[in-house]
Amino acid sequence: MTSISLAASYIFKAKVRLDVLALLLRKEAFSDVVREAQEAVELALKGMLRHQGIEPPKWHDVSGFLVENAGRFPESVRSAIPRLTAISKWLRKERELAFYGDIDFVPTEEYTLDDARRAMNDATFAVTTAESLLAL
Repeated sequence: MTSISLAASYIFKAKVRLDVLALLLRKEAFSDVVREAQEAVELALKGMLRHQGIEPPKWHDVSGFLVENAGRFPESVRSAIPRLTAISKWLRKERELAFYGDIDFVPTEEYTLDDARRAMNDATFAVTTAESLLAL
């Protein structure tokens, strides 16, 4: 297996999660949309890193690696890195709360349609950007 084929696998898995997001949104499972969007973004960004021959770290927010290695990406992707970084940081922060909640935070009560739409739009942007890298 090559870095390119593994990158393509990650991006395929991210695309599948986008399909799941649409179902979760229809079911009004807004916190689950946020949680699954985080996974789609993580897979997309790790796929982008792998595509460029960079071994991604084993943590959820790899945006710092994108920034550190921005020069290894084509300009079309490099210009998207600031937005990808903001998306990854936001969704990483929401990851555990969206899934587990907390004593004073019930995910099914706290996340809104706007949160879910934002997460879905952000995940779509990340996956589309990753796909564009594979197409180059």
